Amino acid sequence: MMHLIAENMAPIMFLSLVVFLLLGYPVAFALAANGLLFFLIGVELAPLSGGTISLDWPLLGTLPNRMWAQLANETMLAIPFFTFMGIILEKSGMAEDLLDTIGQLFGPIRGGLAYAVILVGALLAATTGIVAASVIAMGLISLPIMLRYGYDRRVASG
Repeated sequence: MMHLIAENMAPIMFLSLVVFLLLGYPVAFALAANGLLFFLIGVELAPLSGGTISLDWPLLGTLPNRMWAQLANETMLAIPFFTFMGIILEKSGMAEDLLDTIGQLFGPIRGGLAYAVILVGALLAATTGIVAASVIAMGLISLPIMLRYGYDRRVASG
């Protein structure tokens, strides 16, 4: 029985993450709790698994170094900065002006604002180079404008 659990640890871990998320826990806490819970299970199953799992308690001591490596990653700094840039563009009204101007370029075409959003998104993605930052910034910039102009929520969210 324990050998079966040890071999199927990844699918069980995924299903438990889904359960955590369905219970309403925030994603960050669900991921952290899921990882620590299955580390504990893995340490307890390691002697029973016949060598297929090699986990031990001192391995948990490497967690702060792994977290610091993620925090020290300079590439990841772009995500909060470009999110901040998107908020500034949206609050100052520059984003609406930009989308209106490019939307006028596509004026007679049905769905011209949607084409403008795609074009501005492509330009923003080319400048950032990070997908998450571009998606967040474009969501902050374009969603309120598209909803104001009467676009369907599903189209505007997409």
